[in-house]
Amino acid sequence: MGQQSDNYLNEEVDVAQIQEMCVIFLRECPSGALHLHEFKRIFGVQSSSAEESLFLETIFRSFDTNQDNTLDFIEYVAALNLILRGNLEDRLKWSFKMYDRDGNGKLDRKEVKRLIRILQKIKLQKSEVGLTPSQICDRIFELVDDNNDGEITLGEFMEGAQKDEWLMDLLNLDADTSGWVIQNCRKLP
Repeated sequence: MGQQSDNYLNEEVDVAQIQEMCVIFLRECPSGALHLHEFKRIFGVQSSSAEESLFLETIFRSFDTNQDNTLDFIEYVAALNLILRGNLEDRLKWSFKMYDRDGNGKLDRKEVKRLIRILQKIKLQKSEVGLTPSQICDRIFELVDDNNDGEITLGEFMEGAQKDEWLMDLLNLDADTSGWVIQNCRKLP
């Protein structure tokens, strides 16, 4: 009973948070189109925080499914739903998309290192002290690149993330994104 009611409570909280963030969207973007600068303002990112700004830009682009440089209400709700309530497989696919900057369906070392550098400033500060982005990247490729071709496919990414806890925490970008989204969205007046 306790476990089940906890899950129910978490689900209710998530729904309430999504509703609250939808109200914020409608208030901040009466036109129905959310631009990157508005997205950053909603999440309280100061222009002086280059890492948070880049991270938000990467999130924004990953949810701009029609690539019109705006998030419409449907894209915004889908993003919130995935971040706050998505299942592991969907969140890993989204994480892969965030890493895959050129959209070719494969991750190279440059793409992985770029995101690790951003994440180190935001997420990894405590857990990965002592490892450089290159060392973290090497370890990821060692664990995930099964055929050693220097690229990680979606299949390798999904499989690798699920067989190593350290890797899961690193690759599953949104493991703390939901907390970050909720915390930063509350900065609004």
